[in-house]
Amino acid sequence: MARPRIVIVGAGFAGYHCARELARLARGAADIMLLNPTDFFLYLPLLPEVAASGLEPRRIAVSIPGTLGGGVRLVLGRATGVDLDRRRVRYSDPEGGSGELRYDRLVLAAGSVNKLLPIPGVAEHAHGFRGIHEALYLRDHVTRQVELADATDDRRERAARLTFVVVGAGYTGTEVAAHGALFTRDLLARHPRLADDAVRWLLLDVADRVLPDLDQRLSRTADRVLRERDIDVRMGTSVKEATHDGVHLSDGNFLPTRTLVWCVGVRPDPLVADLGLVTHKGRLVVDEYLGVPGRPEVLACGDAAAVPDLTRPGEITAMTAQHAERQGKLAARNIAASYGRGEPRAYKHHDLGFVVDLGGVQAAADPLGVPLGGPVAKALTAGYHLLSMPGNRVRTATDWALNSVLRRETVQLGLIRAPAVPLDTAKPEARTM
Repeated sequence: MARPRIVIVGAGFAGYHCARELARLARGAADIMLLNPTDFFLYLPLLPEVAASGLEPRRIAVSIPGTLGGGVRLVLGRATGVDLDRRRVRYSDPEGGSGELRYDRLVLAAGSVNKLLPIPGVAEHAHGFRGIHEALYLRDHVTRQVELADATDDRRERAARLTFVVVGAGYTGTEVAAHGALFTRDLLARHPRLADDAVRWLLLDVADRVLPDLDQRLSRTADRVLRERDIDVRMGTSVKEATHDGVHLSDGNFLPTRTLVWCVGVRPDPLVADLGLVTHKGRLVVDEYLGVPGRPEVLACGDAAAVPDLTRPGEITAMTAQHAERQGKLAARNIAASYGRGEPRAYKHHDLGFVVDLGGVQAAADPLGVPLGGPVAKALTAGYHLLSMPGNRVRTATDWALNSVLRRETVQLGLIRAPAVPLDTAKPEARTM
């Protein structure tokens, strides 16, 4: 019998761990192909540290060939469509070419893109926070705003450049604001002319508290840390309109600013909607075994899939890295089971807790439901990330150790310009970069 060919679309948490588990289970008995636009798995939880110049970007970019070895063939490209009847995945490569991949089993783990809302000016003036490009852009942009504020004698311009607005108080927005406040504090220490000027960080959300999806005790810990850093936390507030000069808020106020960071959430990759299959809130409907109804050769997992939450009947699992990693591994095992290696299993999870890195020696965590804050939570958070990263652990730990005794580097690299990081990362020009 011919060796089965398994194609995995996407190398985020779900796709990467699916490929890794499949390589372990198959032991060379199958052709495993991983289609991804880059040659690395991005460890997203540490992205705010890259934006705040705490980590170099390569620390969280884990080489796919270097960690998956010869058991998985990497195909550089972005999926542009799937012919379900012919069992073909169409893709475009980084240099404008195109191709097709035949499959016997297909795992759709395309992930997600920035979530847009119909707010005037946001698409033109805000920037998202989903990848290394956006983190590097934000790092340079914040540094540049401080330097331009130092260069001007116009008090109004200086105040606008030293005002930073983050929309969305979930995981990402909370961590971006927390790390950003420490970053700008270090930046201002190198600009004596700005000693009498105040840096303003604002965190906005329509919810009634930060981290609204987590336990209230974690929310209170994070809120306290943010306010201690003089971050203006405004709940029940969002952006009504964005302009080049600032943002109009839903409470009627206008904030002069040059920085609007959009962290309101994500939506499934548009590839999912183009399949012609049943979706739920934009996510591909699957059964508890991660299989697509009516398509036994297709599985989906991670942000792209609406996986039934067996611990909460009638609901689907949240779009988190924790779920994506577990679902990716289960998809691999169920594919192996379809070839007679083991038994298929339903996806049922048990939360072990959450960690939120707030920068410095601060964090919020609830391992096994026990709420923690401060240095203890920080140590736990760092340990969790090091254990979860599939590579670059020693280099990351070394950077953290150096950061505890050395000042962070705060120069602009100028590698990423605004047109390269449009907020709508699902635009055709962004999808083929």
